[in-house]
Amino acid sequence: MNGLSDHVRAVEATLFAAEAPLSPAEIADYVGEHVDVAQALAELHAHYSGRGIELVERGKAWHFQTAPDLAHILRPEREESRRLSRAAVETLAIIAYHEPVTRAEIEAIRGVQISKGTLDVLMEAGWVRPAGRREVPGRPLTFATTATFLQHFGLSSRRDLPGIDDLKAAGLLDPIEAALEQMGGEQLELESADEED
Repeated sequence: MNGLSDHVRAVEATLFAAEAPLSPAEIADYVGEHVDVAQALAELHAHYSGRGIELVERGKAWHFQTAPDLAHILRPEREESRRLSRAAVETLAIIAYHEPVTRAEIEAIRGVQISKGTLDVLMEAGWVRPAGRREVPGRPLTFATTATFLQHFGLSSRRDLPGIDDLKAAGLLDPIEAALEQMGGEQLELESADEED
């Protein structure tokens, strides 16, 4: 016996046999309302911490996954690498940070139109899903990220997305800011030259 109670073992078995991540309410449907699912999940999370597989929460649903440091062992020898276009990456970022968002809002933020294929690629990858219609004239479709998106990028929730300070610390915003500051400086020089004339 491994020291886990029957209730905890029932939750463990339910998650192990599930085809997809389960929310605590869905787990309770299997094991019964009398089981403290939150406590069982906490025990299992601690029990599997540091092992070859671990229990993780992604988008308020729980599942077992291979420990990230061992994932390379299970990958096939030949990986098919599919690079996203710049438009797809920008669109995915806008959806992740602003969801639920309409196609028109994505285009307004990007400043250019997006092709239908861009959203199709993101939906085919399982990272983006339709999220209902906005209650405005025309009832445009909105888009949001999925649990697969969170899982792929190792995020527990959208709150784990890097903020502006994180991006600056990683050096991802510095070139843009430097260019904008330089353009602003050049603009000021031009304006002062115009005033002198």
